[in-house]
Amino acid sequence: MAKQEKKLEFRYYNIPAGEYVLPKLGDGWVQQYGVGYEDTMHFHNYMEIGYFYYGKGELLIEDRTYPYSGDDPMFSVIPANIPHNTITVPGRVDHWEFLFIDIDSFIREEMKGDRFDVDEVIRIVNKRGTLKTKANHPALDRIIQSIIGEYRKEGLYYKESVKGYLKAFVIELLRLDEERGRVQRSSAHTAYLSAAITYIEEHYAEDFRVSDLANVCGLSESHFRRVFEDSMNMKPADFVNLIRIQHGCRLIENEHLSMEEVGYRVGYTTPSTFNRNFKRITGKTPYQWKSEAKKRTSTLAELNISALKGWEALDTGYGFTE
Repeated sequence: MAKQEKKLEFRYYNIPAGEYVLPKLGDGWVQQYGVGYEDTMHFHNYMEIGYFYYGKGELLIEDRTYPYSGDDPMFSVIPANIPHNTITVPGRVDHWEFLFIDIDSFIREEMKGDRFDVDEVIRIVNKRGTLKTKANHPALDRIIQSIIGEYRKEGLYYKESVKGYLKAFVIELLRLDEERGRVQRSSAHTAYLSAAITYIEEHYAEDFRVSDLANVCGLSESHFRRVFEDSMNMKPADFVNLIRIQHGCRLIENEHLSMEEVGYRVGYTTPSTFNRNFKRITGKTPYQWKSEAKKRTSTLAELNISALKGWEALDTGYGFTE
């Protein structure tokens, strides 16, 4: 019997402007993970670092399964767009804490003058997800725990200190890559989706077709549609709109632009198409989003946006050519 493909869910987090890390710490993360989502993998728009304190279960990353148990500290490093899931043994609870990191922006903005090829560094640190033990990787463990400690205390100059630890974190990942060599992914569907998602992230503001995404993946358009929709439970155009509106929210909050200009910059050719898709995804108009920005502590993260099968198909006015 063929192995059933897991469903995929997109979970979005927003990192405040001018920062690189969103910490998720505290007792709220002592819980049973994976309940009701055993057949679903999810991925994020940022790198996720998970720090395991105690419990028992399995961490699934792409097609690999990592068991964890007891009270031996471990940590996961999972780049953006890498499917994964954490499943606690029934009847138990796990204690994890998480850091979501805009690692690409950090490398481009904070390491560009350090004689690094930033594109190559970004490629290496985003190459694969993994679960490591404190015993086998004490240097990385110390760095991660130091970042967590800075956010727990929020002492004087803690944000500047975090930047230093992030730089050390990137360098340790580069060292680890040198030790383990090049690892190739074995899941064809994951590779196809990764290529498509990367293309969308890089070209969301441009006019492109589903056929262009299929060509990037080396598939026929009909095959690509089946792979994408079966795995993501949403159409390619739905995902393109989600990414465009995500970037639109950032522009509204951080730039002094007209709504027409915001829509144009994220790939919509008419204001009506931008407004319609913005309202469908966020539940608010762009002007409402702007007026409420100062009162909001988070943005799209509040809306629990995900690519679950409950997503309804949008109308034909995507601003994206099917």
